[in-house]
Amino acid sequence: MQGIGSSTSLWTATAPAPPFPPLAGQAQTDVCVIGAGIAGLTAAYLLLREGKQVIVIDAEDVGAGETGRTTAHFFPPDERYCEIQRRFGGHAAQQVAHSYRNAIALVEAIVQREQIACAWQRLDGYLVAAAAAHLPLIERECQAARQLDLDVELLPRVPGLRQWDTGPCLRFAAQAQFHPLRYLNGLADAILRLGGRIHGATRAHDIRGDSVWQSVATAQGEIGARAVVVATNTPFNDRLVMHTKLAAYRSHVLGLRVARQQLPSMLLWDTGDPYYYVRLAGDATDTAYDVLIVGGQDHKVGQDARGEARYDAIEAWARLRFPMVREVVWRWSGTVMEPADGLPYLGHNPMDGKNVFIITGDSGNGMTHCTAGAMLVTDLIMERPNPWAGLYEPARTPLHGLGELVLEQANTMAQYADWARQGQVESVAQIAPGQGALLRDGVRLLAVHRTRQGGLLALSAACPHMGCAVHWNGQEQSWDCPCHGSRFGVDGKVLHGPAATGLTPAALPPTP
Repeated sequence: MQGIGSSTSLWTATAPAPPFPPLAGQAQTDVCVIGAGIAGLTAAYLLLREGKQVIVIDAEDVGAGETGRTTAHFFPPDERYCEIQRRFGGHAAQQVAHSYRNAIALVEAIVQREQIACAWQRLDGYLVAAAAAHLPLIERECQAARQLDLDVELLPRVPGLRQWDTGPCLRFAAQAQFHPLRYLNGLADAILRLGGRIHGATRAHDIRGDSVWQSVATAQGEIGARAVVVATNTPFNDRLVMHTKLAAYRSHVLGLRVARQQLPSMLLWDTGDPYYYVRLAGDATDTAYDVLIVGGQDHKVGQDARGEARYDAIEAWARLRFPMVREVVWRWSGTVMEPADGLPYLGHNPMDGKNVFIITGDSGNGMTHCTAGAMLVTDLIMERPNPWAGLYEPARTPLHGLGELVLEQANTMAQYADWARQGQVESVAQIAPGQGALLRDGVRLLAVHRTRQGGLLALSAACPHMGCAVHWNGQEQSWDCPCHGSRFGVDGKVLHGPAATGLTPAALPPTP
């Protein structure tokens, strides 16, 4: 099975990015883009085509973050158009639909213009009722979509699925999918050809400046820029404000081998809680097979007691509905940033100068929202109006998601109680090889991992972002923050923000 332990995605394994050199010393540019995923590279590409000078930096490399862990689909918002109409009104729903159409059209245009071989495909998507009680939701969504002039159709079942009678579903025409890292590699090539610079292994630690000039600090040097775009999935430069309006969730994915032409090309997602989502991809190792990609079982980062059972649940769900599938060949997970009111945050960062921008709050539609965010931010930097700027304004108060905001913040505050508790183990002898646990040593709370060879690695359990105690993630061999979603390797290295620095090494207490 591919990806076990390391949690490597199908995309990362089949389209690794070429290495880009780290920043060396000082640099100046019109725009510094932080993050080399789909949001950052799309923004860089658009700005270069506008005539701007652009430098892109990334803590790892192109596509090494959440873009490489997506399922790479373009379909309607998880929030549902009928719910957006109810919460925000008909005009807002029109704007959301407009932004989605334009984002998909832009990706398609870039693929064609730059001749990127990324398995781009337009195809139908199907919203399926997970239970009979959800049929009214399907009907409401159909009515809302028709009011938005979307090409939808109520069907008695998803066509082409011979062994699963899905029951009533809503077909959305002309959705899309692709290979995200092949797309990013093509974007990176285009950025270099247009005169842009890309630096890997260059983590941004801080942004300081005013409305005229910003300085981005890294360990390799400093970049001065007239504007900065923070495209790091979750902002690292805002310790509090944005993170009170965002919640980090982990979504899990399996790839199961299936004989080619056994299943139609389609996107499918259901109304369940937890919900599941499905697509097909080609099998790079054997042209006689496809890979059925099934995702779901979302939970808050650092707050999962089920562990392996989540993958078991996804596999059971898939085998019941697609009995022709064969062995599991891929397994991975990714982080989804959920905004309090269901809409992404795209535009000026509230706590920075007007020349610092963020793209975050993907809410399960990362490919679409990140592309739309790059378009919006490009317009703002070019000082021209954007029709979605008000809707996606990061400074907005999430009145329409106030109840969810209160619940999420209560959940976050409850995590700090870990500091008042005893550790999970009384001594390191209780930690099995390949596992980790929290160990109390007086006032200290240590995150201790025992390697498979028996060695011990001890770190402070305090997340450097806002001091929450990290939790062990045995499936991905990481320390995960249950408050704001930062993730760290067993050596303390940052895997995912908002933390900009790693966990602090700590000494183990003396052995009795």
